[in-house]
Amino acid sequence: MRVVRVTGFGGPEVLVPGEAPDPVAGPGQVVVEVAVAGVTFVETQIRRGTDRWHARPELPYVPGGLVAGRVSSAGEGVDPAWVGRRVIAGTGETGGFAERAVAAAEDLFPVPDGLGLPEAVALHSDGSTAQGLIEGAKVRPGEWVLVEAAAGGVGSLLVQLARTAGARVVGAARGSRKLDLVRELGAEAAVDYSEPGWTGRVLEATGGAGPDVVFDGVGGEIGRAAFEVTARGGRFSVHGASSGEVTVVDPARREDVDVIGIEQLFDFGPNLVRWAEQMMAQAAAGLVRPVIGQTFPLERAADAHAAIEHRTALGKTLLLI
Repeated sequence: MRVVRVTGFGGPEVLVPGEAPDPVAGPGQVVVEVAVAGVTFVETQIRRGTDRWHARPELPYVPGGLVAGRVSSAGEGVDPAWVGRRVIAGTGETGGFAERAVAAAEDLFPVPDGLGLPEAVALHSDGSTAQGLIEGAKVRPGEWVLVEAAAGGVGSLLVQLARTAGARVVGAARGSRKLDLVRELGAEAAVDYSEPGWTGRVLEATGGAGPDVVFDGVGGEIGRAAFEVTARGGRFSVHGASSGEVTVVDPARREDVDVIGIEQLFDFGPNLVRWAEQMMAQAAAGLVRPVIGQTFPLERAADAHAAIEHRTALGKTLLLI
């Protein structure tokens, strides 16, 4: 079968197409005929060897932690009713950039009828994260919410979920193309955080008070600047570090802001299935839609990683196999 391997830690060029033997399902496992493989920013950092949150895979390795497709075979101890079903499957940290992937039966999520596999992948992964963040920050009607990286996979869903909760949204992104998308998704204001004085425009949009909730997926200088304009009594929720640096703030600097640190993600596991079900139900009801900005064939996995790293990607990036 066709696969893409990471042959060394470095830039996107280390993603090299190749061949591998077809996998076989062991006890408690299934084989999935992969139709869609998700791509995440974190995976680009693992490939570079710069990610600080995951152990380095042993080289060479096949990246990709989430796939969607049909179950083609089941191992010992697995309900044979899974065979033939459309599923989303977690493959652990690696293994998804391939025509077939092995997954534990306990990590399967059935895709509802009428929902496309690409949409299901976006809603399951980024959607679960976004739902958890909204729940953790306790977004309320009438509040102002600032979403950083608002045109990304998680950010674009945060904009929509905040709006569904009755909040008013300021979306922050880079470049006119992304700002147009943020407005299209329902943000009342869109600001370019690559421009000087961008936080002043956030304050202007919120009537001078600042946002009641900030979803910080960028970190670094942008995250610190957003923290400074968070409203008194507000919540500052950290979930990413696309800048390469997690936002670090001195709690004593602003005791009037509740900081929800990136550690919150470590407790998301037990709720991911529930949140994924909620997201798919909301999508079926027309309340949210995943933004799939670009897709690539398997052999162009390097281009998919490059699009994410170069900040040219809109919404979710997927491989279609």
